[in-house]
Amino acid sequence: MSVERPIIGICTAIETATWAAWELLVNLSPRSYTLAVQRAGGVALLLPPDDAVAENPDELLDLVDGLILAGGSDIDPGSYGARPHPATSGTRPERDRFEIALGTRALERDIPLLGICRGMQMLNVIQGGTLQQHIPDVIGNDDHRHTPGAFSDHDVLLEPGSLAAHVVGADRTAVRSGHHQGLDELGEGVLVSGRADGDQLVEAIELPDKDFAVGVLWHPEEDERSRVVGALVEEARSRRKAPTQ
Repeated sequence: MSVERPIIGICTAIETATWAAWELLVNLSPRSYTLAVQRAGGVALLLPPDDAVAENPDELLDLVDGLILAGGSDIDPGSYGARPHPATSGTRPERDRFEIALGTRALERDIPLLGICRGMQMLNVIQGGTLQQHIPDVIGNDDHRHTPGAFSDHDVLLEPGSLAAHVVGADRTAVRSGHHQGLDELGEGVLVSGRADGDQLVEAIELPDKDFAVGVLWHPEEDERSRVVGALVEEARSRRKAPTQ
């Protein structure tokens, strides 16, 4: 008797893409996300924004064993009661509606959830928190996104014994990041479990009252050595019942 591969839902972005002679609005997800899930022994299922699902998230959540709130463009500041900063761009309110509804219900059901970059920020917004819309205004530099289209490398220090340290497998890790926004006010029940070495920017959060709800501001899917996505898949697998013979 064997346990089937867990199904991990990955929320997609809405972007304009060009190929051959076409330029179209598409549901988009970097292949590194699906590859990270597959390497860890999971089945990757891409989840495009869907207002009907936002009204009834269980319809979709019944199909998955774990959820990734993925990276992408900025969250609409209206989602957390703020006005847009001049540097805020690329917002898609329909994606925000979908992910807020899906993430909220996933947390209520205690479905394993991992937020990556924008997804970590979304996890905080779901819990009623707010965002710093342009962190260079706070830390005085662009170290976390020094070059558009390229990742920044730095270290993150994690709280010993935290879920974040468990999924990383260490209390300190080198990461790849590419963001200009971060957390401001923490949402209800959100615990900071990792900070950037140096400027102390919040880099990892978790919800201690849930079995597995964690967010990281860096991109573990871009590092084949990272254990982060694999930890989500393993948690989802552990909850799957072996099929009856």
